[in-house]
Amino acid sequence: QVQLVESGGGLVQAGGSLRLSCAASGIIFSIDNMSWYRQAPGKQRELVAGITTESSTNYADAVKGRFTISRDNAKNMVYLQMNSLKPEDTGVYFCNALLVTRESINSYPLAYWGRGTQVTVSS
Repeated sequence: QVQLVESGGGLVQAGGSLRLSCAASGIIFSIDNMSWYRQAPGKQRELVAGITTESSTNYADAVKGRFTISRDNAKNMVYLQMNSLKPEDTGVYFCNALLVTRESINSYPLAYWGRGTQVTVSS
């Protein structure tokens, strides 16, 4: 079964750092774009950072300059280095990946989601 599993979340004081990891496992034929989303209490899920197969990246304005997304295709992993964390960064962080798997039709990539990892930044 194909799944994404996030790790690295936790409690950190403002100004601290965390490194999130997401591992994709299962029978995967190819990996397209990978992204990190987050959802704060009472708010909609929002895109935090994305990375393409060409390693082009994009970031939400709120995290630009503080977060760095990277990927390791050989390991089927994507990372999010979070520095200078702020209380407003608090939320559940989700890994998203477009994957071609046995569930795909005509080799079209499908979106897969992890279950999320909690990040809490205290003042």
